[in-house]
Parts: sequence; structure tokens; C-alpha cells
Amino acid sequence: MAVAAHPLYPLLNNRDEHKGTLYVVATPLGNLDDMTFRAVNTLRDAGVIACEDTRRTSILLRHFGIQGKKMISYHSFNEARAVGQVAALLEEGTDVAMVTDAGTPGISDPGYTMASAIHSLGFGIVPIPGASALTAALSVCPLPFSSFFFAGFLPHKKGRKSRLESLVSLESTVVLYESPHRVNRLFEEIREHFPGALLFVAREITKIHEEFITGTAEELITRFPAGSQKGEFVVVICPEGKRSKQKQEHADHH
Repeated sequence: MAVAAHPLYPLLNNRDEHKGTLYVVATPLGNLDDMTFRAVNTLRDAGVIACEDTRRTSILLRHFGIQGKKMISYHSFNEARAVGQVAALLEEGTDVAMVTDAGTPGISDPGYTMASAIHSLGFGIVPIPGASALTAALSVCPLPFSSFFFAGFLPHKKGRKSRLESLVSLESTVVLYESPHRVNRLFEEIREHFPGALLFVAREITKIHEEFITGTAEELITRFPAGSQKGEFVVVICPEGKRSKQKQEHADHH
């Protein structure tokens, strides 16, 4: 049975093979040994690399001996222009690799707008899987998360409270990203909106000061005082707290 293409997203196997392909490449969170062989080869073979920060990407390229590579800047402030640049390159048959500063593009990082636009234009787009703070944190999380909702970063100001309230209504495990400058505030908000919740925190994943901690919001407020932190946080919120964890452990033993 033939599958019809969506009018905005043409089937990729119907694309012109003479056009270029966009490769969405995951890069290490911190430890460069986490870079996959396929990712290195993709960056080496691509005609152009679209990157969030050319300086950061240059360090990565030098580490793997990739020289003379043309790079273009792609970030949240120049998306429209960068999409146009990449589309023009693909049209002329040049393969483009897209990376962010760390992790998987599009996961609370620049990338979605580019991927969506490239799909809509009918060009090929291929994921090169690898590091992600989300999956890395969940892989060592002791709290139950057979299903979870990933909310990324909360709004800094407007809409932050209403966003938290909507997450509470899900009655599900929630995963957030947060900067070191706002993480203490986040714990205070969780204490207010998720009373009784148990939290798992992953900080500086794969880096020298990597840290994983489980506790209540109250305990984490004390553990991470305001203004004293470095590195982004992954925060897993289990609303039912210890009761849910005990229930899961009981099920695992039977």
C-alpha cells in the first residue's frame, strides 16, 4: 500500500538524489570520548557544518583532526537566514551537518526550525544519534518513569507559573532542564507546586564534577544554595514521591 506524502512534508524517499542531505549530528555533553565514529565521519565528509557556536565547534573539529571545514552559524537569533543558507547549499548538492554546542540538536537546543523547514522543502534529513542529557540522566534515574513528560526549560519570567501548574495537572513524572542561575528558584517552585514529590537531579553529566542526587525539593534547596552552582541541571520530578518509588520496587520484586 502506497503512503501519501503530507503536503507540507514530502516523502524523503521521493527526493532528488542529486540534492544535498542535512545530517543532524549529536555531539558530546562534555567528555569528547562520547563522540561516535559515525558522527566524526559525518562531520569529516560534510561539505558545510551549521553550528550553534563556531568557536565551540572548532574545538571539537580540532580534537578529531578535522581541518579546513567551512562553518556557518545557526542559532535562535538568525534562524530564518541560516535556514535559507542551508537550503541553498542542499539545492546545489552540498551535504550539511548540523550540530549544537553539546548534545542532540532540537532537544531544548536550536534545531527544530531547521529540521522542519528542510522537511517542508523536500530535502533529505538524517539523524546521527548520540549524546543527550535527557536520556543520559534517565538511564541512571532511580525514580519510576515508565512514562514521562519532557518539558525542557521553563519560561524565565512570563508564563512560568502557568507552565508549572499545567505540568502538575499531568500527574506524571516530569523532566526539566534548568540553568545553574535559576535552579534554586526551581526547587522552591517545585516545593510549592509538587508537595511531596521526590526529585532526581543530574548535574555536569560526563564532566569532571558530574553529580547525581535524589531528594525532596526542601533537601535540594539546602544542597544547592542560590548562586553557588555551575553547569546545567536535569531535574526529574516524581509527583507521588516515595510512595510511587516503593510501589515500583514492590512490583519489580514480584
